[in-house]
Amino acid sequence: MVGVEALNVYGGAAYIDVGRLCEQRGLERARIENLMMREKTMALPNEDPISFAVTAARPLIEAMEPAARARIEMVVACTESGVDFGKSISTYLQDLLGLPRNCRLFEIKQACYSATAGLQMAINFLLSGTSPGAKALVVATDISRFALADDRAIQEWAYSEPTSGAGAVAMVIGDAPGLLRIDPGAYGNHGYEVMDTCRPGPDMEAGDADLSLMAYLDCCEGAWRDYARRVEGADIRETFGRLCFHNPFGGMVKGAHRHLLRRFARAASSEIDADFSRRVLPSLGFGQRVGNIAGGSLYLALAGCIDAGAEGERVGLFSYGSGCCSEFFSGVVPQGAQALLAKQNIGAGLDRRRALSMDEYEALLRGGKALRFGVRDAVPDAEMSALASSAATPRLVLKEIVGYHRVYRWV
Repeated sequence: MVGVEALNVYGGAAYIDVGRLCEQRGLERARIENLMMREKTMALPNEDPISFAVTAARPLIEAMEPAARARIEMVVACTESGVDFGKSISTYLQDLLGLPRNCRLFEIKQACYSATAGLQMAINFLLSGTSPGAKALVVATDISRFALADDRAIQEWAYSEPTSGAGAVAMVIGDAPGLLRIDPGAYGNHGYEVMDTCRPGPDMEAGDADLSLMAYLDCCEGAWRDYARRVEGADIRETFGRLCFHNPFGGMVKGAHRHLLRRFARAASSEIDADFSRRVLPSLGFGQRVGNIAGGSLYLALAGCIDAGAEGERVGLFSYGSGCCSEFFSGVVPQGAQALLAKQNIGAGLDRRRALSMDEYEALLRGGKALRFGVRDAVPDAEMSALASSAATPRLVLKEIVGYHRVYRWV
């Protein structure tokens, strides 16, 4: 028996109201409603994927007994926002969290599928029995790379802007899964080469939104077919008490859910709507406040699902990463999971963020204050960094870059 023992979400120290942003950009109201977004986290100049990851993981590590902490033998960083083409950010995580030196340290990149790849790597390491009692720390961490110079760039970004967030989800994986007990061998994969979205440069994104939607739906169907082929008697309507999806935005999740129920359950529209409200909608709460954080988005949904009370239920999870790779897998939420997750006060942490004005948001977006990939000998902009909420969770921030080495401090 293995799975998720502990989970925490860090959603930053500042956010922008998505409704206000959409009004400022003059976006169509019907398309805004389809986003199903309320807020999105905005990374400040002294925040990066490492600071987000360590801030998310620290409460989990501190809550562990020393003997349990010493059994962490794998640290997996899952991100498409890496800070170096060679050095893994997991090395920073191990150091800043004071973890043992006998760890496997590595980084996984496969768009938004990365965290599921990391989770499955950890699960299979534990199931192998090569190190009985070992644990793994898996952290999905991403920030939006967008920094726009002109109005044309803003128009090209269009409907991606309100959904692209920042944040991290940290998970301790072990043999005492209090949050999600993984169903061993119950999974389905589907993947192929497609140029739907990509990051051709460290600080830019490109893609075809329509192609991405079609690839997402195609993979959702294909991964479910492969799951059903492996798991005898699997039924999309009856097998799962809850469903969680990778969540670029709520409308995309709703479309994928509708596609599965129409194709495999021949469900009518009224049944599909009721089923979405019961089995899927509760999982979207945290994502609606943080935005799309790539690999972490599915696990934001899992946190929302557990927070809403899914104890004793089997959860079906769909993970998708552009380019592309996908997976449908499952697990059971044990009794007591809701109270266990509540110790992290995820919602309260999001409440403590500072709301940015549009002027402040634009200054962060256009002002060239972000420290770019590969920068050497730099200090984060103090004025823009000070936009953080003073009541935010104790958090790690970037102090400076010396040579190419990143130096951090707690605030």
